Amino acid sequence: MSSPRVIIQIAILGAQIFGKALAAGAKQAVQMTICVIGIYPDAKHRPGMAEEAAGVRNADAITQTHKMTLDEAHLILNAKKGDSLTTVLKNYENLFKINSPSEAPKPSTPAPSNAGPSTASSRRTGAAATAPMRFHSHYIQSKVVRARERIEAEMKIQQEAEDAQRSGITPDAEVPPAAPSESKAPPPPPPS
Repeated sequence: MSSPRVIIQIAILGAQIFGKALAAGAKQAVQMTICVIGIYPDAKHRPGMAEEAAGVRNADAITQTHKMTLDEAHLILNAKKGDSLTTVLKNYENLFKINSPSEAPKPSTPAPSNAGPSTASSRRTGAAATAPMRFHSHYIQSKVVRARERIEAEMKIQQEAEDAQRSGITPDAEVPPAAPSESKAPPPPPPS
């Protein structure tokens, strides 16, 4: 086989692969557009699918506000459902501190060596070699904060329900409409 013929065959094969990928991408874009405007409501991918899978779509207002279920919050903070707020806060502080950025190491002067020229082993004996490098994650920190907020919101609602129960008012009870008063106001005068 000659060299130009191989190069042309490689170019044609590459163009075919690129064309198929482009056509598949365009087909997927059209399907997603149709799904978004609602032509096919039972489409495979529809808006809100991730929230529905996580149990957030048809959940209560607190779960929708915090975008996290109570079970997820307990899993993130390594707490059980019956744990007190102090246990939850202790776990929160620990996880937040672990994932926070570490302070910059302080420069230290290396010890003088009598070995003459600097060697790799003498360079490794500084303060940086003894202190372990800590990594931090703002993503995990935000998850930890949202989990704490979700659990606190749930505990606040439970506390309000207990307080209302103690005072004799049910939290979901509606206020009865006011009874019509016996003395009605006179009707407005007729137009003249």
